[in-house]
Formats: sequence, structure tokens, C-alpha cells
Amino acid sequence: MTLVKWEPFRDLITMQERMSRLFDETLSRVWKEEGLQRGLWSPPVDVVDREHEVLLKMDLPEMSQSEIDIKVEENTLTIKGERKFIKETPEENYIQIERPYGGFHRQFTLPKRIDQDKIKASYKDGVLYVVLPKKEEVYPKQVSIEVK
Repeated sequence: MTLVKWEPFRDLITMQERMSRLFDETLSRVWKEEGLQRGLWSPPVDVVDREHEVLLKMDLPEMSQSEIDIKVEENTLTIKGERKFIKETPEENYIQIERPYGGFHRQFTLPKRIDQDKIKASYKDGVLYVVLPKKEEVYPKQVSIEVK
């Protein structure tokens, strides 16, 4: 007969790992379902710094222009809206839904060099373009000195 050293904590650690895995799987599933119901999503944004402007490009597929709200208050640009889930026909049976639906809310702090009065937005092919023009920089004027 061989002797095996009994390690009481090994069983406890194994059980703890199983419970952790169970909680992780359950909570991730609940959060995913709640996110779909509550509409917690954040559309992806590209920010491009150009010579005379900063450009924001935000992906908002299958949304109309009227569902998007853009405001500027005290150096903060806020973009919000809602992407609604609409079944094309009642007979559709979705097996899986991965695309986000519901409301979204994004905020961006504007640097002082942005001219807030000249911000413009356009929407084309599911992409929102927000152009943030930079203020013209005031350079010191060079004065030449005449020698007499």
C-alpha cells in the first residue's frame, strides 16, 4: 500500500476555482443580457488631428440623422442617441444578436484651441462626421527696425 499525502487545501482551491468560473460565466451572461435590454453601448470613434481641424468619425449604422443629438456646453461635446431594434418581419427567428441596440452617450472634452462656434456635423453611410475647427493662432507680429 502506498501512502498519499493528504492536502486539505487542494480540494478547497479546486472548489474555489470552480465557483469562480461559475460566477464569471453567470455574471457575464447576465451583464450581456442587461446591456442588450438597457441599451448600454458605446459606438466606436476615430479622432483625427489635422492641420486646421480635429475630425471625429463615429460609427452609427442603421440610424437616421434625427436619432442623433449633438450638443456643446462648456468645452464638452456630447453625442447621444438611440439605435432601435426593429424586426423586419414577425416571422424572423434570431439565433444570435451581437450588434448593440439602445441608447448611447459619448462625451469629449474640447481643448481650448477648438473654435466651438464653427463646429459642423454631417452623416453619411452610417458614419457621423464632426469637424472641430481649430482657432487661428495669433502669432506675434514682427516689427522691423529702421536704422537712421
